[in-house]
Amino acid sequence: MNKSSLRRALSATAIAGGTAALMMAGLAGASAHVSVNPDKTTANSYALLTFGVPHGCDTSGTTKLTINLPEELTDATPTVNPNWTVEKVTQTLPEPKKLADGTSITKRTSQIVYTAKAPLDPHLRDALVLSVKLPDTAGKTLYFPTLQNCEQGQTNWAEIPKDGQDQHSLKAPAPSVAVTAADAAAGDGHMAASISSEQAASVTDDGSQARSWAGLIAGVAGLGLGGAAFFRSRSAKASVSK
Repeated sequence: MNKSSLRRALSATAIAGGTAALMMAGLAGASAHVSVNPDKTTANSYALLTFGVPHGCDTSGTTKLTINLPEELTDATPTVNPNWTVEKVTQTLPEPKKLADGTSITKRTSQIVYTAKAPLDPHLRDALVLSVKLPDTAGKTLYFPTLQNCEQGQTNWAEIPKDGQDQHSLKAPAPSVAVTAADAAAGDGHMAASISSEQAASVTDDGSQARSWAGLIAGVAGLGLGGAAFFRSRSAKASVSK
């Protein structure tokens, strides 16, 4: 095999390998955020919101997660997690708030605080679940600014995109859920949250991780094709030399 053919084959293999490496880096970045996934997003329905707790602050384990509820919600029921203790923090409203059923409240649950019984290993993930009653009006995006405390340091997942701003451009986006109309959710068991999907331990990012996997597979396929081209060219040269 001549040097030119060898260079072309190795170049194709290197490009494919580089693409696969970049895709893997993208997957690692996509799974780094505190995320939320609802089992449903239909307006005026009860939903289970699963918050995915990612790696800690760099190499420091997570010790506490403080989830701030948006003003549209008046309460949330935490699901017990054996690895954490949980506390509901209440807020006195500046004036009584009238609910859809005609009753009025003077206090609301403003925060849910999960404290780890032992620091969560930065190489592991966990999931915390809240039950909430979604607002009765569709089209609203609910943001849940979340403070992640670690043994050393903290990360405040509280950035909210401005009008027209791409949420994926934020360094520390707040977990969010878009409330949908009843007919928009028909025929679908659940609608995706506007951030990543988290069920027990798996996170996607608005479908982007699925696209990343597709890109990764394409990269690996390219790697295989590059190697195949190398061996075909070498075989053809060997045949001619005979």
